[in-house]
Amino acid sequence: MTLRGTNQESGRPYNRRIVLEAIRLNGPVTRAEIAKRVGLTVQTVSTIVRELEEQGYILSVREEPKGRGIPPSVLRINPEGGYVAGIHLTPLGIDAALVDLSGNIVQSAHRTAPNVAPDLAFRLIGELVAELRGTGETKRILSAGMALPGPFGVESMSFIGPTTMTGWKDVPLKERLGEASGLPAFIDTDMACAALGEQLYGLGAELSNYYYLYFGVGLGGAMVHDGAVMRGGWGNAGEIGHIPAVPDGEPCPCGNHGCLERYLSLDAFNRRGLSQQMWAEEIRPIFHNAIRTIENLLDPQTIVLGGLAPPELIEKLVASVGLPNSVAVREGRSHPRLVMASDCQNSVLRGAAALAVSSLLSPRFGQMFSTPDEKGIAA
Repeated sequence: MTLRGTNQESGRPYNRRIVLEAIRLNGPVTRAEIAKRVGLTVQTVSTIVRELEEQGYILSVREEPKGRGIPPSVLRINPEGGYVAGIHLTPLGIDAALVDLSGNIVQSAHRTAPNVAPDLAFRLIGELVAELRGTGETKRILSAGMALPGPFGVESMSFIGPTTMTGWKDVPLKERLGEASGLPAFIDTDMACAALGEQLYGLGAELSNYYYLYFGVGLGGAMVHDGAVMRGGWGNAGEIGHIPAVPDGEPCPCGNHGCLERYLSLDAFNRRGLSQQMWAEEIRPIFHNAIRTIENLLDPQTIVLGGLAPPELIEKLVASVGLPNSVAVREGRSHPRLVMASDCQNSVLRGAAALAVSSLLSPRFGQMFSTPDEKGIAA
């Protein structure tokens, strides 16, 4: 996706984010190269760069001379220019991480808290953020982002099954997160955050259209199109876990039978009690049908498999042979039909952090990602 600036005075904040995004994606890069990429004058870019340098978000470095003359200075993101607290709430507990502006996790913490209630959860989140702040050198923490299981606002699916968040209906998530962390707050689904984390800090450097299949306690997914995560009308686009996969199959807490999540998820793996290899073989036909369905519906460049599952289990699924025919079968592919996420265990935390810094770093994600309903999960 090509990002272009605007010469309108009202577009100044947008231009600022455009320039910062161009530096993040292409750095080290010169002012002239940025101007060419985003369609602004060198003078406008230089003014914005000066502001960003003064605020500590970017660094200007002069490269070693390679010939005659003084080489131009190049710009790159200053990783230590700011930090964001990424928080991942699951039915198993709470993970938190301090993430720098380059997407590096510099500190992490965890609290085991199965099916935690809201009051306890936000008290633990407050403790985790305080722990991330530390007692030594003060770091500039810009905001906090939290990922939690979806779907949002669907009475028959949001509060049932293995991803149940008992007592979370109508909780003012954004407000409570802001109070607990003392920071500007953002929330989204774990699957959307995982896809965002991959786009900003992983395979997004090579791909702009892919489907992220999120293998967690349940099963979800999100389509990334032209570099942006597709949200849908209510923030639940890509929710593949409740697509019927087996006719007259296992009853699902959502009221249907044979839902994909009942067979392909950490909950399903744990209920079967098989070795990873045996389970991967048993589930392969259903898994392959899911891959074919995603490909025929969305035509992604590839499908990225990641999530909370052990990396070795994800590797076994990715390595399974004999994928069925679909629109994805063509010559000259630059990537396999199915690949493993670049950082399965941390993609959600990084994505949650990216949510929180999006208004600063990325004009795309700052517009695309917002709280589905500020009053809570349920609309």
